[in-house]
Amino acid sequence: MSRVGTAFGGLRRASVRALEGALGGAERTRVIVLLASVLALSSADAATVGAAATPLRHALGISNTDIGLLVTVTSLVAALASLPFGVLADRVRRTWTLGAAIVLWGGAMIWSATAATFGQLLLTRMLLGGVTAAAGPLVASLVGDYFGSAERGRIYGYILAGEVAGAGVGFAVTGDIAALSWRAAFVILALPAFALAWMIFRLPEPARGGREPLVAANAKTNVEPEAGVDQDTDAQRVARERGVEPDPALLGIGDPRRMNLLAATRYVLRIRTNVVLILASAGGYFFLAGVQTFGVEFVTRQYGIDQALGTLVLLVVGIGGVAGVLAGGALGDLLLRRGVFTGRILISAVAATVAVGLFVPAIFTRHATMALPYITLAALALSAQNPPLDAARLDIMVPLLWGRAEGIRTFLRTLGQAVAPVAFGGVSDYVFGGGRSALQWTFVLMLLPLCASAYLLFKALGTYPRDVATAAAAARES
Repeated sequence: MSRVGTAFGGLRRASVRALEGALGGAERTRVIVLLASVLALSSADAATVGAAATPLRHALGISNTDIGLLVTVTSLVAALASLPFGVLADRVRRTWTLGAAIVLWGGAMIWSATAATFGQLLLTRMLLGGVTAAAGPLVASLVGDYFGSAERGRIYGYILAGEVAGAGVGFAVTGDIAALSWRAAFVILALPAFALAWMIFRLPEPARGGREPLVAANAKTNVEPEAGVDQDTDAQRVARERGVEPDPALLGIGDPRRMNLLAATRYVLRIRTNVVLILASAGGYFFLAGVQTFGVEFVTRQYGIDQALGTLVLLVVGIGGVAGVLAGGALGDLLLRRGVFTGRILISAVAATVAVGLFVPAIFTRHATMALPYITLAALALSAQNPPLDAARLDIMVPLLWGRAEGIRTFLRTLGQAVAPVAFGGVSDYVFGGGRSALQWTFVLMLLPLCASAYLLFKALGTYPRDVATAAAAARES
């Protein structure tokens, strides 16, 4: 037994060393893993509701529309709460704020497990939505300040891999537990939250403005800048070298720290690429929210398999999603380093288009073995668009507005995300009449927002260069 323990310990240490080598050192690894864990916890919770849909319906006597309402209410409250959290992300110590939110997060999950009626469960989900809203603005602001611009797509890939992995845990692990007890599923999911909060509290608070990133050892693409010197991102340097002119209407904003939320909202929504990216992101997350809520039920009915096997299928699909976020972020960074100015947007646009094409055969086939390659590759493509988009949003925004800009984006994106579960459930129940074929045709209809997302991303190729140049000029002025 001692030999087994020694071997296991050696394997663990070797794995940690390999991970630290890949991510650029122990400190960078700690930051990336913890931020990824924050998003993992959020997506695991959302996916657990979908994976527990059948037990919840039987225990509380509710319909698909009610299941969708549980997720929608959480998302709506999160959308509203993301705005004040965006302001806090630009003005207070972010690590402490995020840690405190996660403590409340864990408490709300445990409270969810005690609900005796649908109304009580709905109330706990509202509270949960209010505290999970901290993740988007705070994580985005921290990523911008912890990591250099040349590698943000790749770093976002690692962090968003946590979001995809969390959804897989929600589907496969807590989903199987929910088949025995949906209350136990919520409790088990809540326990890691308190340990995560303690570790987030202990993270160092980075300097604002992206001026002192955590530098990887021997990294050629992430050179530590001098303190106090404004630094353009790689995309902004390319814009300057190519002589791209900024938009004069978006200059002269003064000190971004003095902007109130209304003024900041007006400013970030005047940036055309930002609006396009928000709408495109909303389309992708709309479809993803429907998959998270009704994916297990669709897979089990469409392919004639039980829930345990259905969650296993979606776990394999989740692996494809992890591969997608890792590849998408790295490819976007690679294209930018190779001089493809709009590389991050291009990767996202192509990935969204491929995802639509792959989901169609996956939805219509009746055999799990035939559908699995299509679904896995579709999940890979759907996930690949997010890391380069997140990195691109930092390129088109003044650094001191990162938190509020992400709060505004999260608010608008989450509104679309909030509508999805009720829309999927309502269309399934009342338009197509319920049952297997109803979910099938609902998923087909809901591909339309994904098509719109791909179209918008191709439109962003034309507006991105000027908005990048404008962000660099506005940052120098402020």
